[in-house]
Amino acid sequence: MIKAIIHGCNGKMGQVITGLCAQDTEIEIAAGIDLYDGVRNPYPVFARIADCTVPADVVIDFSNADAVDALLDYSMEKQIPVVLCSTGLSQAQLDKVRQAAQKTAVLKSANMSLGINTLMDLLKKAVKVLAPAGYDIEIVEKHHNQKLDAPSGTALALADAMNEEMGQVYAYQYDRSRERKKREEKEIGIVSVRGGNIVGEHDVIFAGMDEVITIRHTSYSRAVFAKGAVEAAKFLAGREAGMYDMADVIAGK
Repeated sequence: MIKAIIHGCNGKMGQVITGLCAQDTEIEIAAGIDLYDGVRNPYPVFARIADCTVPADVVIDFSNADAVDALLDYSMEKQIPVVLCSTGLSQAQLDKVRQAAQKTAVLKSANMSLGINTLMDLLKKAVKVLAPAGYDIEIVEKHHNQKLDAPSGTALALADAMNEEMGQVYAYQYDRSRERKKREEKEIGIVSVRGGNIVGEHDVIFAGMDEVITIRHTSYSRAVFAKGAVEAAKFLAGREAGMYDMADVIAGK
């Protein structure tokens, strides 16, 4: 049985992970970390990760950028693998992530959904066939009205996956209203929609002469990200030091 620590256990994602692990026969929560103590959990909760004395095989992080430095210090000291899901990290923190990966296993991904990461693999195959045939590529992403960033990190990750597969030849176009001109040949347009409580929807459009292929991923709840993080934790426990991502999880399944 894999024993995990949830870093940010009393947040929305932390509580979803708690529920998932309670029904999983391969992993259990040994302890939680959270400054907020207004939630009762079936495991001990510490205000700071440095205070945690409970042994574990892996840490699942869904906290915030301010708490990541202490988490990385802990993971390096204890040499405990960490699934890093917090976003908005500074360049200094990203450098520290790479430093931590020299001492322990670190998994970081732009999106924890198994579906999105499988989609990335499909897009790499599709772009190699369709782009040389002259198909234009557009991405339309939709999220709730409280989301701060646009375009989404996932939309950029999808674009990057295709661009890297083709040798970084595409420019990204975020706002066509700025210039009155036709689209460039080697260009990926990215459109952001914000409204209501849309969890997440990404359409990747390949538009050719007389046909259009649309590949869509829709998230109906945050549980898809929590499920991916739990699968990542089960994959990462016991791994050698190094940087991993969800593509490794999918390949290892």
